[in-house]
Amino acid sequence: MSDQTIIASTDDDLIAAAAAERDRTVLDMVREALELDRVMLAYQPVVGSVTGQVAFHEGLIRLRDATGRIIPAGQFIEAVETNELGREIDCAALRLGLAALAGKPDLRLSINMSARSIGYARWTQTLTHGLAHAPSVGERLILEITERSAMQIPELVKAFMADLQDQGITFALDDFGAGQTSFRHLKEFYFDILKIDGNFVRNCDTDPDNQCIVNALITVGQQFDMFIVAEAVETAAEAQFLVAAGADCLQGYYYGAPQVNPAWLKGRSTGMQEAG
Repeated sequence: MSDQTIIASTDDDLIAAAAAERDRTVLDMVREALELDRVMLAYQPVVGSVTGQVAFHEGLIRLRDATGRIIPAGQFIEAVETNELGREIDCAALRLGLAALAGKPDLRLSINMSARSIGYARWTQTLTHGLAHAPSVGERLILEITERSAMQIPELVKAFMADLQDQGITFALDDFGAGQTSFRHLKEFYFDILKIDGNFVRNCDTDPDNQCIVNALITVGQQFDMFIVAEAVETAAEAQFLVAAGADCLQGYYYGAPQVNPAWLKGRSTGMQEAG
């Protein structure tokens, strides 16, 4: 074995060890936050492209660490996605979302979940209890499932959606374009809303490749009679392109950052807006 091979192997081991330690730290933080109920939703508006009015809000799960810092999902969701902590995160998000819907009758809210949480007993119990406590929330609840997650167990997802349709629940296919959706499955799914992945939305006003992809994704959604939302809209130019392309709704920092205490929910004159 050459010296270069030994060095490369040592470097790989160090990187793997560092990654493992980072994941352990993240898991410990998530576990503690769940145990101490340091969980909350941050609400981001989804705005009609023609009306400019809020069509619904997305409730994004947030944790608070021991220092009081609010931790966005992007910093922990990948580490917990495949284990039970990921299922508990989905339960917490659903519980908070259902409580918000029950407390505000004019609220329409989307909540994220992994397809892996389908059949998870506590998640199912949380939904059943929430609908029994306030039956009208089902008609105002949107469940968002990522494309990548849905395509891992498509048959289970289709059965799950069919079972819940009678409750009036709406389903959104999140991050469309980022995964590997089979058009056969897309035709058979019960998704009402298609959310275009933000990687294709960014710079869509100037990037010819993104323009082509966005136009194609919108055409697919329209063909299947799906309501189309463009994510991660950050500039007026992007919004203008998306409106012209046929997006029904727009979501992103251009229209509002996620807020953990929005004035409309708490009846306060100001909301707490996340930084960055």
